[in-house]
Amino acid sequence: MSILLDKNTRVLVQGITGREGQFHTRNMKAAGTNVVGGVTPGKRGQTVEGVPVFDTLAQAVEATNANASCIFVPPGGAADAIIEAATVGIKLIVCITEGIPVIDMTRAMLVVHEHNATLIGPNCPGMCTPGQGKIGIIPYQIFTPGPVGFISRSGTLTYEVVALLTEAGLGQSTCIGIGGDPIIGSTFTDYLKLFENDPDTKAVVMCGEIGGSDEEDAAEYIKTMSKPVVAFVSGRTAPAGKRMGHAGAIISGNTGTAQGKVAALQAAKVPVADTIFDIPGLVKQVL
Repeated sequence: MSILLDKNTRVLVQGITGREGQFHTRNMKAAGTNVVGGVTPGKRGQTVEGVPVFDTLAQAVEATNANASCIFVPPGGAADAIIEAATVGIKLIVCITEGIPVIDMTRAMLVVHEHNATLIGPNCPGMCTPGQGKIGIIPYQIFTPGPVGFISRSGTLTYEVVALLTEAGLGQSTCIGIGGDPIIGSTFTDYLKLFENDPDTKAVVMCGEIGGSDEEDAAEYIKTMSKPVVAFVSGRTAPAGKRMGHAGAIISGNTGTAQGKVAALQAAKVPVADTIFDIPGLVKQVL
């Protein structure tokens, strides 16, 4: 059993004929992902990496019976791509695009919620279930199957920490990069609930960062969990009022500080690593 993605998941790529779409379609297929088609308006009839291209998502879903989508659409059209996916019944939507206007994302999220879809991202690396496949841009070769669930707001931190876990002999059940924008489709808590109910996950690693209150909200839920969680919060030396890397990584007044997040997690009895290099050791202690 895995959360969200397995060998039977049928994936479409929105923006498949672009450079990024083609490159990552190839990599997703190499990872064993069941990519069944792609969408680029005006390119119907073409093929990319052996899969058919359609003009609209509705055509693609009708022809392929797809239930997941990966979005490589420029910022100006990415919110519409999300809306199109939710509207035609796609239940797992992964949006890689960075820089979608906040007003557009607000509109898109209303449609996602209305259709009970799961949106990972935007501005995320996607997700990976080792042994099943990946959706997005995550480098599959660093993963190995195992009992550790992983959730992160940062893409590059995902790669760094997963590589450290693999090196330490700690395989992963599912890894999710939730995205670093101010408005994202799903929260830490949403995925913690899935991991709590996943028999293949024995412990969870959560990598947060400054900005927003998602980590504090997650800390409240962690108090109710039966499975151990290990955390790391990046941006401890960030000056207030400065955006650090992600559009969502900004401290506003007293909200969103690294210190506040660490304190909330520690109050929930969560071991918080000082550096990412401490994470494997902490995971071994709680397993």
